[in-house]
Amino acid sequence: MNAEATIELCGVSKRFGRVQALHDLNLSIRAGELTALLGPNGAGKTTAIELMLGLLQPTAGTVRVLGNRPQAARTQVGVMPQESALPAALTVHEVVTLFAHMYPAPLAVKEALALADLLPLAGRRAGALSGGQARRLAFALAVVGNPAVLYLDEPTTGMDAGSRQAFWRAVERMKEDHKTILLTTHYLEEAERTADRVVVMNAGQILADGTPEQLRARVATARVRFTSDLTLAELRQLPGVESAEVDAQGHAALTTRTPEALVTALVQSGLPFSELEVTRASLEDAFLSLTASKSGVAA
Repeated sequence: MNAEATIELCGVSKRFGRVQALHDLNLSIRAGELTALLGPNGAGKTTAIELMLGLLQPTAGTVRVLGNRPQAARTQVGVMPQESALPAALTVHEVVTLFAHMYPAPLAVKEALALADLLPLAGRRAGALSGGQARRLAFALAVVGNPAVLYLDEPTTGMDAGSRQAFWRAVERMKEDHKTILLTTHYLEEAERTADRVVVMNAGQILADGTPEQLRARVATARVRFTSDLTLAELRQLPGVESAEVDAQGHAALTTRTPEALVTALVQSGLPFSELEVTRASLEDAFLSLTASKSGVAA
């Protein structure tokens, strides 16, 4: 096992009957990293996380969290699941206090409420919270135990823009405290903006592992958009164009691996154009490219 790893899966496989959910998976996550674990539905993300939480046992291989079997590390782990069953009759303060008593060295309840931007709602019953407020309470419950490892499953679903900003500020503070954070999300723009590292899974295997910048670099195409009178045939003749579309209003959308050469040729042509926009490949582009050729069967 890697002495620097907070979470480590070594040669892990998991089978459910005839379904091979994970195939000889090797994954090591260091303290202080925010790692986004991405993949389409059925990629094996849920199975991998349930193994890390000790909710499942591997068919083969070894899982360690903080150097121990996952079950032995539970008091040092916080989990923000995608859906939470909250005690509706208790107030927000009472729910967080209840959870704090389950841990040996919890945060102060007020500190957990502040991290989740819930101090103004401390006296409200959990059953009266909106969807976004309930997600913030789920975050408070995940962090009140002062965990060394934090799992976040679709954390910002249902949050408004202000709540999302406050949430990511709180996550950044936890990173500064050297917490290990594992994120699963379908909001790829959030993963691109916040993750130190991105692991893409499909069909129970790891397809890619690197920084968001490294994954984006695997997709060399860029998008060039502008408005002009050029026909589709003329657009396709511009240097480096791989695909081209144009609508009735003259809005052109091109893909290319050499956007600089394309724009230079467009300017040198002397033809009028406007609303020029050049966009490099995003993490979503890389994700779609990586997963397009593989169909997953895992849970």
